[in-house]
Amino acid sequence: MVYYFISEVVQPPVTLFMGIDKFENEELIRWGWPEDVWFHVDKYSSAHVYLRLQHGQTIDDIPSTVLEDAAQLVKANSIEGNKINDIDVVYTMWSNLKKTQGMEVGQVGFHKDKDVRKIHVAKRMNTIVNRLTKTKRSEEVNFRAKREERDRSEREDKKKLLREQKEREKAEEKRRQEEAEMS
Repeated sequence: MVYYFISEVVQPPVTLFMGIDKFENEELIRWGWPEDVWFHVDKYSSAHVYLRLQHGQTIDDIPSTVLEDAAQLVKANSIEGNKINDIDVVYTMWSNLKKTQGMEVGQVGFHKDKDVRKIHVAKRMNTIVNRLTKTKRSEEVNFRAKREERDRSEREDKKKLLREQKEREKAEEKRRQEEAEMS
């Protein structure tokens, strides 16, 4: 089960999502997408919140208002972090998450620490948390099927681009041959 939240601080709105528990988080870690950004309270147990970037976007393109929404959502879903002021929320691309043997369920490390960013959260902002909670919906998700569907679509798009490129190259070659015959 995954919880989805709509952040309307930007247009078009963005969707934030998180697993219902650490086992669901494990599935999100395993079947995440390359365009997913992962958020977690630094040094405390918390939910894993994700933001799926649009095609062509990078982590640098995330508006500060969306970062604040994600950070507040993560803080609100941390038993310890929710009670403490002045915490940090770490975030990184899903591809930077590292899972090794012997790690607890839901626990992750990072391939490159330098690719992990932090946002400081001074205190819980109930207005943000309440706004997001009003949009909350839950859904059963087959993470593997969704990821395989995404990957299949990406492969088809790449094949289509290659076919189009080959057709352009053939047309250009034909045009050159016709020009050469006319000369």
